[in-house]
Amino acid sequence: MPGIRTLFKLLLMFVLLAGQSARAEMTIEIVGGGTSKHAIAVVPFKDETTRMREALTPIIRSDLELSGVFRMVDGSAIANVPVEPVDIRYPLWQAAGAQSIAIGKVEAVAGGQVKVSFRLMDVAQKKQLTSGEFTVTPDRSREVAHTIADMIYEAITGQKGIFNTRVVYVLKSGRNYMLQVGLITDVDSNRAQTILRSKEPIISPSWSPDGRYLAYVSFESKKPVVWVQDLATGQRRAVANFKGSNSAPAWSPDGSKLAVVLTTTGNSQIYLVNTLGGAPRRISYSDGIDTEPTFTPDGSQIYFVSDRTGGPQIYRMAVSGGAAQRVTWQGNYNVSPRVSPDGRTLTFIRRESGRFRVMAQDLTTGDVRALSESGYNERPSFAPNGRMVLYASDTGGKSVLYATTLDGSSKVRLAVINGEVQDPSWGPFNNPQ
Repeated sequence: MPGIRTLFKLLLMFVLLAGQSARAEMTIEIVGGGTSKHAIAVVPFKDETTRMREALTPIIRSDLELSGVFRMVDGSAIANVPVEPVDIRYPLWQAAGAQSIAIGKVEAVAGGQVKVSFRLMDVAQKKQLTSGEFTVTPDRSREVAHTIADMIYEAITGQKGIFNTRVVYVLKSGRNYMLQVGLITDVDSNRAQTILRSKEPIISPSWSPDGRYLAYVSFESKKPVVWVQDLATGQRRAVANFKGSNSAPAWSPDGSKLAVVLTTTGNSQIYLVNTLGGAPRRISYSDGIDTEPTFTPDGSQIYFVSDRTGGPQIYRMAVSGGAAQRVTWQGNYNVSPRVSPDGRTLTFIRRESGRFRVMAQDLTTGDVRALSESGYNERPSFAPNGRMVLYASDTGGKSVLYATTLDGSSKVRLAVINGEVQDPSWGPFNNPQ
């Protein structure tokens, strides 16, 4: 019988290398209702279908539904389609259950451009909540729609919207691996940007705090090496190519260094390396396997996985090293930690009765709740506003991506027709062009 350490190594490699099927064209399917969604009507904008390459309001509705915060109100039974606040028949919309209504129009302006105007109105109080105007070319429908959805989200929740944020993932097609980046709302093979193509595996992509760079592990040289790549220029450099395995990169919040896992001394241990390269500094010391590091938002601590007491559990330690404190106490297999942007919540994967479930743990009280039910789930990561968790799932033989609210009350399935996706990770707010 293999020992627990050998089993953990095999399981870890399975998590890293076994792809989760998922991707080519993506649609959004609501699979969790939620208990207190905001009821909003997004009516067709005047002339949006004739003046824009793609209608705006279907995109806005889809974005808002993705958030798990909104419920769309059907106003098709109301005869008039309001364009200005004076056109809104508030009693009818209130009777239809709408708490707010988004209205707008598209007008032609000079230079072949269009001006998109929108307003968000409170139905009960008959007052404006937010508004915006955008002068763009007609082919920028999606960009404008995502921005409007962000503004609506912030007006209702008080938090920044996530509809212009990006995700990175590895797409496997045949024997080819592609590192791809796309908007969370537009993640499909037609709109995603391919950052790297390889015949060898690519794993563990990690965003820099400013969204300019990706760190990832590539097996191009027949061994795992950590690379950092500039998304704008495509230039890249190896920052961890030491003896043995180099894996599991995680950025520090200030972007100056990476936590990586090296096997230079035998067992997998955690080191810090400068993002420009240089000698590594070891910060974890154990007789077991230490892996999957992730920084706290203030950069003072690192959460990681270790089998030092038997099965894999999650620990934390100061970024300078020293004694580690165990964080997970329920279950005998807890991996893939990620800390929320506010530092209050830990999400991770727990194995229970043969299932790999996404969990959320309150770091103050220690309370733990499940965010997923059955199947094989992997690689949870927080939205940059901390309100949702993205993860890959293979449920009943069908692989998909899920985005769930942090309380688990609402879940969105990002249904995919074909393709295999691995290691999805949600990027920061920063979105350099």
